Amino acid sequence: MLDYAAPSLFQPHRARQALRDAHEGKISPLVGIYFGLSSIPMARHIAPFGFDVAWVDWEHSSCNVETMTTMVHELIFMSSGRTIPFVRVPGHDHASIGYALDAGASLIVPQVDTVAQARHVISAAKFGSRSGGTRSAPPFRLIPGLTDIPANPALTLHENLNAQAAIIIQVETLAAIHNLDAILAACPQIDAVWLGSLDARVSMNLPGNGGMGGEEPEWLDALALYNATMKKHNKPRAGFAFGPTREVKREMARGKSFVVTSADVLAFVALGRELEEGREVFEKNAFPPVGIREPGEEKEKEVVVVNGHAKKAEKAEEGFVAVNGVGKAA
Repeated sequence: MLDYAAPSLFQPHRARQALRDAHEGKISPLVGIYFGLSSIPMARHIAPFGFDVAWVDWEHSSCNVETMTTMVHELIFMSSGRTIPFVRVPGHDHASIGYALDAGASLIVPQVDTVAQARHVISAAKFGSRSGGTRSAPPFRLIPGLTDIPANPALTLHENLNAQAAIIIQVETLAAIHNLDAILAACPQIDAVWLGSLDARVSMNLPGNGGMGGEEPEWLDALALYNATMKKHNKPRAGFAFGPTREVKREMARGKSFVVTSADVLAFVALGRELEEGREVFEKNAFPPVGIREPGEEKEKEVVVVNGHAKKAEKAEEGFVAVNGVGKAA
């Protein structure tokens, strides 16, 4: 995503344009990783892989403001600008949205059910009344003349920042799906929508199915309404594309512009498989252990340790070994 990097890595990428270009087929879908663990070393280790996007989950982790900020910086700087960080904020809190944007991230906002909630999100995320924003301008986030160089010189710094950081909302209830048409009509500043299948199904009293969907008539009706609304407003779709085969992943990613294919928590699942494999592959020790004779078995010269060195013992009397010429109990 270097083509979408801002003049300074301290600024958010031009993520809005990247999403739009992926939606219009000018570039491939943005391929990302999900960080469910609030781990700075994990972010630092994964960043050089160069995922297009990385999702830092602040909603469902023990993350605090400083950890979130440092993870965002690690993902930007340790990827040399190749990775666009997105932070899923914990709810719609005005301050949390500001913290994530100040760090240089774009946004994933959960559980947006109504027009009023969507307008509140836009207000917290944007500078200036023309953009419907009430976001406070951080006075020391960028260094004048050094890290505040605007991407578009025709716009002010804060107009540029409005145009750079993306907002993805998550619709996670049946009510949100029914309200999505009104939400997108009222808030065109929303850049993409993520259908939260797991929460949506649970809210509809259906089995979660790990967020993999289902075949119930009411679910298929909700899915059809979501797709029709997204087509009407010509908005990019975002979502997971996990699965056991390439075909499953391809089907899950179909039509999406932002696709998360990897996750730190899923990578650790492999440790369980390795443990199970180890228990199956490794044989039990032979019994009796080496050095213990079965009855009637010829006795080999025993090895003893003398002054830290292994030496063959010379036979003395039964039950004794010779050490430096002196008989000692074996």
